[in-house]
Amino acid sequence: MSDMLESISNKEFPLKVVRGAVVVYDTPSWLKAFTTGRDSGVEALGLRLEDLALPRQVHSDHVCWMKEAGRPECTDAVITDKPGLCVCVKTADCIPILLYDPRQHIVAAVHAGWRGTVARIVQKTIRQMEPLCGDDIHAIIGPGISLEWFEVGDEVYEAFRAEGFPMERIAKKAARWHIDLWEANRWLLEQMGVVDIFIEGTCTRASMDFYSARRETINTGRNYNGIFIKTP
Repeated sequence: MSDMLESISNKEFPLKVVRGAVVVYDTPSWLKAFTTGRDSGVEALGLRLEDLALPRQVHSDHVCWMKEAGRPECTDAVITDKPGLCVCVKTADCIPILLYDPRQHIVAAVHAGWRGTVARIVQKTIRQMEPLCGDDIHAIIGPGISLEWFEVGDEVYEAFRAEGFPMERIAKKAARWHIDLWEANRWLLEQMGVVDIFIEGTCTRASMDFYSARRETINTGRNYNGIFIKTP
């Protein structure tokens, strides 16, 4: 917990720790956005799993609008404009992106692993939100694996290069290639005209406050990343 408090105190963007490994982001008063980590869950925020719009993720670029709680199949991003409905994605090293449009009161949760990032899922989500202009969208990029720990094979590097990503900005070569998924998604957001982009900056592989598939295998727990419009 002390590591979590120290990491948060160094952020430019104000965050609050509720209890355990739970981060609540400082957002406009009409919404709430959060990430839960190890030994924590959405219950810490007064939510129930059965009340979430929580997709069954498959590392796709599929985006779904939701008006009620449920588990849409083969989906990696969910959008809503319904007050009280929390859209949420699970991660354990992949990158969670929480989006909101204060003009239209629309929110979205995006699961962006390397495949989803290459497929530009965050851009496809924004297009479905239909903002009046790009800078209406505000983005929170939550805890995920960092450049230092995300070592990849040549085929992953080539997948990003073939899709036009700025490799000099998002990749570094050590013994093998390393990819910065935070920066790759920041670039995608910038291409859509998004200006307000906050990267929380905690590496899930390095921090024991969060679950990490690379550290603990795919059978580990999951971090929940959600956003919802508050009811009046």
